[in-house]
Amino acid sequence: MRDYVIFVDSACDISCDLLNEWGVRFCSLSLVFSGDTKEYSDYEIPAAEFYNKMRDGAQPKTSAANMGKFCDAFETIVKEGYDILYLGFSSGLSATCNFAREAAEEIMSQYEGSKIMVVDSLCASAGYGLLVKLLVDKKNGGASMEELADFAENTKLKVCHWFTVDDLKYLKAGGRISATTALVGGMLNIKPVMKMDNNGKLISVSKVRGRKAALKAIADLYKETALDKKDGVVFISHGDCIDDANTLAQMIKENSGATVQLTTYVGPVIGSHSGPGTLALFFLANER
Repeated sequence: MRDYVIFVDSACDISCDLLNEWGVRFCSLSLVFSGDTKEYSDYEIPAAEFYNKMRDGAQPKTSAANMGKFCDAFETIVKEGYDILYLGFSSGLSATCNFAREAAEEIMSQYEGSKIMVVDSLCASAGYGLLVKLLVDKKNGGASMEELADFAENTKLKVCHWFTVDDLKYLKAGGRISATTALVGGMLNIKPVMKMDNNGKLISVSKVRGRKAALKAIADLYKETALDKKDGVVFISHGDCIDDANTLAQMIKENSGATVQLTTYVGPVIGSHSGPGTLALFFLANER
């Protein structure tokens, strides 16, 4: 049986250094700023610099990793003698996973005996990253590629994504809310509490007044629904608002006794659609 590697894309919002430490191969999604011809990879522009650009009015536009990028990456790995399990960015938010499927079929047709499995994570940001970490741990425990794919399929809809944003204008720009909702919400200091649904799409669940109330609502949801409230895996991602991320982590600790294992930036590609001040909590529950 051939050995295999786990392959992901940059929408998992896990740093290159950490992915390398985990032994995970990856490719990057990309973005351009309106009025600028330079294309940036997700990992190329520092997150803090990216969010400062957005605060100054820059308008980023993102693009999926295309089939050619996946073909090049998959071919390199197959030539090294490995099979591949690709865990992809939610198909509810991007065409990336579909391009990967097409590339996998192309490479397998060219290299007899090679095997590339593609799993749509239906996750994003550090929720996707949390699922990656679970797969890494399973692989290190001796799981086969098929066992890992089954585990991913059986676990992905248990990965909860709860988040809020600081400024509704970015959700408006992405067509998530209407201009009227954004205007009124901004005037009344309304903050949405949102989640990822079972189709891998973002939906609004409730609205609260003020940032502190939004953080409390997310911490309360953790306490009410987390599978392992004290010792479960908990990740946070943030759009350049580390103080709020630390506040949320402290709330989780005080309310439930849980320790956040990883706090990471919402990367530029995801952050293009949610904006500075995005704050998200990820953990396992019986259902989303």
